[in-house]
Amino acid sequence: MGVFLGAALVAAVVMLFILQPVVKGLHASLDREEDELTETEARKRVALLALRDVEYDYLAGKLDDEDYQALKAELTAEALAALDADEKARTREEGGAAGPADLEAEIARARALLEGGPECVACGYRNQEGSRFCSACGTPLMAQPTN
Repeated sequence: MGVFLGAALVAAVVMLFILQPVVKGLHASLDREEDELTETEARKRVALLALRDVEYDYLAGKLDDEDYQALKAELTAEALAALDADEKARTREEGGAAGPADLEAEIARARALLEGGPECVACGYRNQEGSRFCSACGTPLMAQPTN
């Protein structure tokens, strides 16, 4: 009799635990939260973390060259596929892919930034406008006189 009473008590506690969200009126949201990863973002993160772990294992001496090269090639392909899928998903969310005109405008903007800045006297690197130190060698850039 005591065994049956104990089993019934355990069953009742388990049922209450399972039904607790229903009793309290809790429900799962169907909307995606801002900090929640999408499938492509999660796939990208997993691939990049796996690639990092392979690098660490190789540097720690846990992998020989042959295994390292095989794993690196496989995981790099997987990471690139995940990055490509993530980029395609983002462009779909933003309303379409960037066209050639958008890319040309971005290239022109980057060139204008590079062409307009000061040139390093030590290495000749053309820096962005407003730079105080050379981005290539770290040499302080001369202040340009203002007219």
